[in-house]
Amino acid sequence: MFIEVKNLDKIYELGENSIKVLNDVSFQLEKGELCTLLGPSGSGKSTLLNAIGGLEKVERGEIIIDGTDIAKLKNMALTEYRRQKLGFVFQFYNLIPDLNVKENIEVGANISKDPINVEELLNDLGLWEHKDKFPKQLSGGQQQRCAIGRALVKKPAVLLCDEPTGALDYKTSKEILALIERVNKEYNTTIIIATHNEEITGMAKRIVRLKDGKINADIVNENIKSAEELEW
Repeated sequence: MFIEVKNLDKIYELGENSIKVLNDVSFQLEKGELCTLLGPSGSGKSTLLNAIGGLEKVERGEIIIDGTDIAKLKNMALTEYRRQKLGFVFQFYNLIPDLNVKENIEVGANISKDPINVEELLNDLGLWEHKDKFPKQLSGGQQQRCAIGRALVKKPAVLLCDEPTGALDYKTSKEILALIERVNKEYNTTIIIATHNEEITGMAKRIVRLKDGKINADIVNENIKSAEELEW
């Protein structure tokens, strides 16, 4: 098994109150699987995604990725692991405004030991003609393509996407999902998408449903749709 999440608990302290945002969460993924974490706001899906990415410490449990329990790694080892193994795509892109498209993607390449060729990736992403533009000159879809390129250029074993289409219109959302689908197939990248959009689960091999910090369904999808077939 490539990813094993075992008995995760995450608690936030708010003054005198404690809120358990993850409660005994466990699931597994094979190498190359595309998984959706589905749930409403407050269900714990973003917290779980951040825990898998090493951005959130957990109170209890294991997060084993390719044989390494990242929940036990110290800060420097965890930083190095994120650099080499994990890619992140967020809802609001997080591009560096003073760098152009090519330079934003090169930020990811520069921290990798074996990056994808940046110029080839720009072509694959449909961004070659926009490579010298700055983020403010791009559409939302172009910015998200750039963000995916920055994450993908370092050949991450795991790509984590937190509401990657949440700020996009329908047509652009479908284009971004098609790109994520292609990344999954071409690079055999294990991908986890956190979303509240029920329809996006149709393209996933595994669907993990969260409610109030607990998993209430862990389903293998036997009728996978292409991104192009999705409708909402």
